Amino acid sequence: MANSDDLDGSVTADDVAAAAGVSRWTVARAFKKDASISRTSRERVMAAAERLGYAPDLLASSLASDRSNLVALITNDFNNPHKLVLLERLTRILWSRGWATLLVHMSDSDDASEALLAASQRRVDAAVVIGTRFDDKVLETAFGARRLKKLVIFARYSQNPDTLTIACDDVIAMREIADHLLERGYHRPVFLAGPDTQSAKLHRKSTFTQYWLERTGTVVPSINAAAYDFGPAIDRVTALLQDRDAASRPDVLVCENDIIAIGAMDAIRYRLGLRVPQDIAVTGFDDIPLSSSPAYQLTTYRQPITAMAECLLEVLDGKLTHHVALPGRFIARDSS
Repeated sequence: MANSDDLDGSVTADDVAAAAGVSRWTVARAFKKDASISRTSRERVMAAAERLGYAPDLLASSLASDRSNLVALITNDFNNPHKLVLLERLTRILWSRGWATLLVHMSDSDDASEALLAASQRRVDAAVVIGTRFDDKVLETAFGARRLKKLVIFARYSQNPDTLTIACDDVIAMREIADHLLERGYHRPVFLAGPDTQSAKLHRKSTFTQYWLERTGTVVPSINAAAYDFGPAIDRVTALLQDRDAASRPDVLVCENDIIAIGAMDAIRYRLGLRVPQDIAVTGFDDIPLSSSPAYQLTTYRQPITAMAECLLEVLDGKLTHHVALPGRFIARDSS
């Protein structure tokens, strides 16, 4: 009796088996990442599959096992260029190791539960949250409903005990930035952070302000931009500096990420008519491609994205079960 694939004219595993001169089960093993099969047999199957235009039904395969080899990437803040850098690197590395990805756009905090539900309904092996607008209560609800096998917080930190964090080590990073500024003779910093939400946190502001207090005995003022975007940063820095003389201005703005720092530099130069770094220095975080542009030459800190992605692979394979914070690389440029 013909199966359903035969009825619609599509190529089946039986067709590939006949063309390759192997069994149907050998065809099935050839498309499994860790299956036991000889190199010769795999090559024969793959050659026949390519010639016939065959691709296995991944959904059917996942229903027959406890793994789908599918990872949900849940994110937002697409105005922040670093998100695109993260997504490009993650998807490339995951794909090279046999993991498919599902992108779920979490547009705001009210969408967090729905985003996690959407991921779980597609039988993903793990959900990787790269966004900022969610809180630990949402994560607790997701696990309470047993919706997700693994939930990884990527490039941020969560206090939820059921999550696993893979992030850049903010403590090492911000201390290196502070040491650099102290060596250059800066002594009146202001910290420019992103939105002050209850979402998974960065440790950049708290680390920098505490370390500066320990080193100098002075308190670092901090302000917040309304979003991780250059427009809100321009407005916030303009409001901070527009009525101040040279003696009352900060001599450096320490920014939570690069896109905020770029907005700060634009405000200093084009809204206020001042110079970077002669009047006010600026530092960022992430080392997005625009940071090295001659227009900005931004001092920043490069996150170890490739190493973080390799850790994610270990989590997916069950080899890593604890939080990881990895050191990155300080990049000194002309803005400081």
